[in-house]
Amino acid sequence: MRFLAFILALWIAAPAAAADMQPFVRGTWQQILKDNAGKPVVLHFWGLTCAPCLAELPRWAELRKARPDMKVIMIAADTPASDTADLLKTLQKAGLAGVESWSFADAFSERLRFEIDPRWRGEMPRTILIASDGKPTVMVGLADLPAIRAWYDVAKK
Repeated sequence: MRFLAFILALWIAAPAAAADMQPFVRGTWQQILKDNAGKPVVLHFWGLTCAPCLAELPRWAELRKARPDMKVIMIAADTPASDTADLLKTLQKAGLAGVESWSFADAFSERLRFEIDPRWRGEMPRTILIASDGKPTVMVGLADLPAIRAWYDVAKK
């Protein structure tokens, strides 16, 4: 009986976990900027089809563990959009469960990338550091986590 109750609890919890990945659609970028106005935030763009992205996810988890005060948002920017359950499993396996997460949810991903940065052509991984004054700093390729820590220490003052 306990086993059946356990299976039922897992089944009920599964759809709730999928809700942790929010859909990134037109206007989401501006909403994220608005919601985080006046404070530094680190936005990391990654994808299941990006091998370097997957390799560095555990390093992001280490950073979050070492710096729980740092606001980090993970945005899955695969084209076409990946299955939300797969994205959440990947984040959980890397140790990033519970981090604010979004996933591109528009078949016309170029429009979403243009909203974020008109010069972005889809290369990943990509990290954007947004300072308290709204000024962005873009990092393309594997993230320099010590540089991000140093930036955040200065930006949060």
